[in-house]
Amino acid sequence: MIDIIVLGAAAGGGFPQWNSNAPGCRRARAGDPAALPRTQASIAISGDGKNWFVVNASPDLRTQINQTPALHPSEGLRSTPIAGVILTGGEVDTITGLLTLRERQPFTLLATPEVLSMLDANPIFEALNRAVVTREPMGLDQPVALKLTDGTPAGLTIVPFAVPGKVPLYAESGPDPAAICENGETIGLEISDGSHRVCFVPGCARMTDNLRVRLRGADAVFFDGTLWVDDEMVRAGLGEKTGRRMGHMSMDGMDGTIAALRDLGIKRRIFIHINNSNPVLLADTPERAAVEAAGWEISHDGMRITA
Repeated sequence: MIDIIVLGAAAGGGFPQWNSNAPGCRRARAGDPAALPRTQASIAISGDGKNWFVVNASPDLRTQINQTPALHPSEGLRSTPIAGVILTGGEVDTITGLLTLRERQPFTLLATPEVLSMLDANPIFEALNRAVVTREPMGLDQPVALKLTDGTPAGLTIVPFAVPGKVPLYAESGPDPAAICENGETIGLEISDGSHRVCFVPGCARMTDNLRVRLRGADAVFFDGTLWVDDEMVRAGLGEKTGRRMGHMSMDGMDGTIAALRDLGIKRRIFIHINNSNPVLLADTPERAAVEAAGWEISHDGMRITA
């Protein structure tokens, strides 16, 4: 069994974003039922429905834990069913929530060597006492059998794999700071219980043949849904960067995600990491109708699926 809870479905800034007065954010703030608020992207995975691994520690992690009963402490004065945290990159939206987990609670932190190096270089992350929180590197395309804090098998295996992406904004440098690379700066996860397979790709700059092969036939795929169209934020007057400049594919268009994943035999296709500018967050828009007609689901906080 692969049990998955969506802790947060939105991209950086959440929905509504704290400083956004755009129409969608105003609707979410006003309690419009067609504009459900969402926190920043993260999921929790489990092989038994009792012990959990958080995938990406968003800035909203404390709120996400508090609003998810499955992640509440249930034994003694202090405890947690969270056995580990798995990171798919070093973006602010992926690592900031680690500081929420600084109360000397044992768990395992898994990330690529590149991301662990970023954490090592910033002394603030030493708040996660290394005597309590173990840091374990993950190699690309190398299966990792997840373990509970007592060393027993968790019932799940993950395989990290490179996807096209870019370095975090704070790490951009050089003549082409937004260059797209496929070297492990951005990764996806293949999650398996031995019988079922789920892929989690919250950030992706473009589709490749290797990625199509990886996703083909999966029981479920959670995929980067940042923008509906590439120049969405520019058109709306919300920013100067396109999706490509930020390292994200768009949903729509001939080279968009909907078209790219159309014929891969994926049982459930679910968008996650959705920017507050994306009209699919609003249940009454033509874009939402088009996504659903194409067989996609829009994730929301608290969504739970089992494969």
